[in-house]
Amino acid sequence: MAKVVVIYSGGMDSFTVLHHALQQGHEVYALSFNYGQRHVRELDSAAAVCKQANIPHKIVDITAINQLLAGSSLTDDIDIPEGHYESVSMQSTVVPNRNMILLSLAIGYAVSIEAEAVCYGAHSGDHAIYPDCRPEFVLKMNDVSQIANYQPVTIDVPFLQNNKAEILAAGLAMGLDYGQTWTCYNGRELACGKCGACIERLEAFAANNQTDPLAYE
Repeated sequence: MAKVVVIYSGGMDSFTVLHHALQQGHEVYALSFNYGQRHVRELDSAAAVCKQANIPHKIVDITAINQLLAGSSLTDDIDIPEGHYESVSMQSTVVPNRNMILLSLAIGYAVSIEAEAVCYGAHSGDHAIYPDCRPEFVLKMNDVSQIANYQPVTIDVPFLQNNKAEILAAGLAMGLDYGQTWTCYNGRELACGKCGACIERLEAFAANNQTDPLAYE
């Protein structure tokens, strides 16, 4: 058993990573970030899950970084594109350097609590659009994390080579309730069903012959 920090957004992937770490018997510390995302309601899902499971959980407000970062439809006044993740239009959802920033903060937290690893939910479905979810990024960040502090911290990405359907299958096998997650990039009352995040989620449920428990517009 190891002490680990899980970067937990409240979405499907990090929800699965969180429970995967728990099933491995790790002592889990969940870490969420408010970086000004318009779908900030995902943090409510994260908080509810951690409270129910009695998992130590911090939500850190880093919205000040948006003084420096611009151009993402997730944080700026830009329309969320509709369509599949593989569409070029989905590049507007890239937040500059997001995962490097979040991982750096999580590694610092891990060092401070003497945790051995930081876990996050990058997967193969994100590789086409998000450079900071690709294997080469993860490997380099892991190399840096080994030497950046006196205490080496491992970057653990258990589903790096899996797609969303495979991640969902793993979670369903664990008996997880995905009604406790939020995916839609639009932070409205109901999921839109049209953004790349929703489409990929719905495709994953269809591939597993399951019905998504979330309500859609």
